[in-house]
Amino acid sequence: MTGAEADVLVVGGGMGGVAAALAALRRGRTVVLTEETDWLGGQLTSQGVPPDEHPWIEQFGATRSYRRLREAIRDHYRTWYPLTRESLEAPDLNPGRGTVSRLCCEPRVAAAVLAAMVGPYLAAGRLTIRYRHRPMAADVDGDRVAGVTFAGPDGEPFHVRAAYVLDATELGDLLPLAGIEHVTGFESAKETGEPSAPADAQPANMQAFSWVFAVEHRAGEDHTIDRPGTYAFWRDYRPPFWPDRLLSLVAPDPRTLEPTPRTFVPHASSGPVVADQSRGPGDKDLWVFRRVVCREVFEPGFVASDVVIVNWPQIDYLPGPLIGVTDDEQARHLQGSRDQALSMLYWLQTEAPRPDGGTGWPGLRLRPDVMGTADGLAKSPYIRESRRILARRTVVEHDLSLAVRGEHGAVAYPDTVGIGMYRIDLHPSTGGDNYIDVASCPFQIPLGALLPVRARNVLAAGKNLGTTHITNGCYRLHPVEWNIGEAAGALAAHCLRHGLEPAQVHEDPAALERFQTELTADGFELAWPRVRGY
Repeated sequence: MTGAEADVLVVGGGMGGVAAALAALRRGRTVVLTEETDWLGGQLTSQGVPPDEHPWIEQFGATRSYRRLREAIRDHYRTWYPLTRESLEAPDLNPGRGTVSRLCCEPRVAAAVLAAMVGPYLAAGRLTIRYRHRPMAADVDGDRVAGVTFAGPDGEPFHVRAAYVLDATELGDLLPLAGIEHVTGFESAKETGEPSAPADAQPANMQAFSWVFAVEHRAGEDHTIDRPGTYAFWRDYRPPFWPDRLLSLVAPDPRTLEPTPRTFVPHASSGPVVADQSRGPGDKDLWVFRRVVCREVFEPGFVASDVVIVNWPQIDYLPGPLIGVTDDEQARHLQGSRDQALSMLYWLQTEAPRPDGGTGWPGLRLRPDVMGTADGLAKSPYIRESRRILARRTVVEHDLSLAVRGEHGAVAYPDTVGIGMYRIDLHPSTGGDNYIDVASCPFQIPLGALLPVRARNVLAAGKNLGTTHITNGCYRLHPVEWNIGEAAGALAAHCLRHGLEPAQVHEDPAALERFQTELTADGFELAWPRVRGY
């Protein structure tokens, strides 16, 4: 068995994990960062999802380092791509001109930028990254985790000892390994008092995950894939609460649940693109919705086709969760999700209705290069819901629901370590629930939500913080996950510097104020200006 030691171990290299590592490294600490794929970035890169953000993101509402990431992605395009003059001069360059975000970019570009951001610390020898490593065991000493053992691609276990261990895995995988108290799925209304919670807890009822893919369209060509073996099942699959077969262009409006037709016409003129989640989800035109390459952004003839990320409700996997099941069941669900995604592609190529009355778009072609894979599907599934720690503070729906809080705004937490904004956006679930999509107020991230009730040197650094199933719906998005991880990394480094433990910082008002002052100096925003939710 090989091994390493560091001040901070960050398990998981997604948005929260990278932000956590950078925060600790900026403060002079040594870090070991592990990641199950060969890309950093999680939902932004290996899961293939353009950033879901609030409409004020260009002005405020994120940490300085998250803004640096966004601008570095734009600078990558400005430096290396032949942009039109208009695009080159646009301060808010949106390479894909998608409606889901003001920064729709290729996953591979975001991965390259994140690799550049950590590069100096690799050169300095203060950061070690172990790709294709997943946690398999934890050394627990009372209320502390002394180390974690990982399984790597060469079959030899890799053991890391660290003063602080941060769980930034996509599913909260470290929590059961270390015996850290946690919850899964729906909590009950009796437990949380939440208006949208069920009467009884449903721990196996979780948001669907999705295996996304990238496509372009070459008119006059035929790139139809082989018919998937499970295509007949998925073609006819209709959840009881769905208005049509899942593989169709009719789906509920997430906010009203009314059956709503979508359009899908490659390269159809869409007019000016407005990426503003406060006006609507932006998902009515599926070609434009999550487009990450737009031909009009580049010099004429540079790219033959737009590139679109297929991350739509039609590929939300509902037959079962990835948490709380056997390894065999998990493998079956993962393969089922891939089959569903490929069935959706085959349906688009062969059966999707066209405006001319015909069916199918055989010119749709997978883009493996965009996703960094051999088959064009993302490196890993898009995970919306994780195990969640039992935390010193749990965020509940009525802390931030616009219907509950109204003009008062979200609850102001005295232990705030950042801010975020998104609707409470819960996709259909493995327990048979339709969308739960609730208007929310711009909210804060409480430090207590990062701290387990018992473990002394473990911090949540991603979607596994102290939210409920309901509030996970707005704390799971890109800039919020980044802020959560960045705060966790900063806290670990702060505690090492001052000889404190996280609970002491949380419980002592003076110590908390000193930490918050440090965060502010580092570019964290701890409170919102007066803006109304949506």
